[in-house]
Amino acid sequence: MAFRDHLAGAHIPQEALSCIHGLFDLSKNLNHDMILSDILEAPGHRAALNVLARDRLCAVLDVEPGELIDILGWAMQNPSDPVVVDSGPVLEHSIEPVDMTQLPIPHHYREDRGRYMSASIVIAEYQGQRNVSFHRQFLRDESHVVARLVPRHLRTMVDTARSRDETVPIAIVNGCDPVVLLAAAMSFDEHIDELTVANTLHSKFYGAPLPLVELANGIAVPANAEYAMCAEITLEDDLEAPYVDITGTLDDERIEPVFKIRSIQHRKNPIFHALIPAEAEHKALMGLPRAPTIKTAVAAVTECHDVHMTEGGCGWLSAVVSITPSSPEDGRKAIEAALAGHRSMKMVTIVDKDIDVSDPVRVEWAMMTRWQPDRDTLIMSGQKGSSLDPSRNADGTTGKIGYDATISPDEDTSPYISVQ
Repeated sequence: MAFRDHLAGAHIPQEALSCIHGLFDLSKNLNHDMILSDILEAPGHRAALNVLARDRLCAVLDVEPGELIDILGWAMQNPSDPVVVDSGPVLEHSIEPVDMTQLPIPHHYREDRGRYMSASIVIAEYQGQRNVSFHRQFLRDESHVVARLVPRHLRTMVDTARSRDETVPIAIVNGCDPVVLLAAAMSFDEHIDELTVANTLHSKFYGAPLPLVELANGIAVPANAEYAMCAEITLEDDLEAPYVDITGTLDDERIEPVFKIRSIQHRKNPIFHALIPAEAEHKALMGLPRAPTIKTAVAAVTECHDVHMTEGGCGWLSAVVSITPSSPEDGRKAIEAALAGHRSMKMVTIVDKDIDVSDPVRVEWAMMTRWQPDRDTLIMSGQKGSSLDPSRNADGTTGKIGYDATISPDEDTSPYISVQ
């Protein structure tokens, strides 16, 4: 499948839009409905945004949210190899000489440093390992971007390579099918090739392996993607940000690695995925892949039913988890396990199975009728925080909190059951 296969029903403006604030302004006026538009600065290219919010993502994959979480967790445990093919649509055309300014890379928020790729994935190979991950990329000039690398697998690759005065070969890919994007957003304590998880998801949802094609530097990319850029992570650093990230606040300016783009391939009539940071699509793609790791961690200590990364928590910093406790201690155990399952999370609320974890009113109702603040609250200090949390301490640590809004299995449940 391809990114463009999921665009049915998009709003198509009659006139081309500017990728400099124009896409963002129309999206805001339409309450961030899906848009597919021609782009003034990139004739022959289109841009799509607001494509894969949580509800729409589940609809196009024909699953319920809880079912999708279970499938993502299953795919993590059952990786399988994609197939490399000789050619694919992403190789149909090229831009020569390389000029990234010809692409519909958007400048959404006026507070951002400039034009950013936010939905492009980076596929890197170094010392026999492949890593696939998201990294926002500031368009510096015609052939360079500056990318924010958080301290995870790709950052480790780059640090190792630079200690040997080596660059890292990569591909930058935009406009991938959602199963590839979901896999790219996953992170693991031990190395797992995210494309093997994407292949399992592709086979599950579409009944066929994920086809890959190789670029000139030997990096394999999804054959049906819209754009693929052959590149390398250089030894150079440059200033990156300000940038409005998932919290809707401006992230810090930092000195970050520069990527050199060597070639640009794209499909015929390509469609650029122009994700808006901090909106529903960003929160779904970033947060949904964390729900399975939380559920797996909680399921190790008690029966776990569902996990929801909350809207108010930016799809990243807060979750609601439903369980069936078998002992009075299970609520507290679930809090500790959930926070360990997603270490960037700052708050978790544990509820019983009868509470819809995606309904904030029912979750608050459960707290008001089943939770006692002095007895059912766990507060932890000096914990590893998220770099996306502007309230974190100067050393990067944070406090964390968990609420146990479950009914103890030792109690008579009748006073706690809603009859509405």
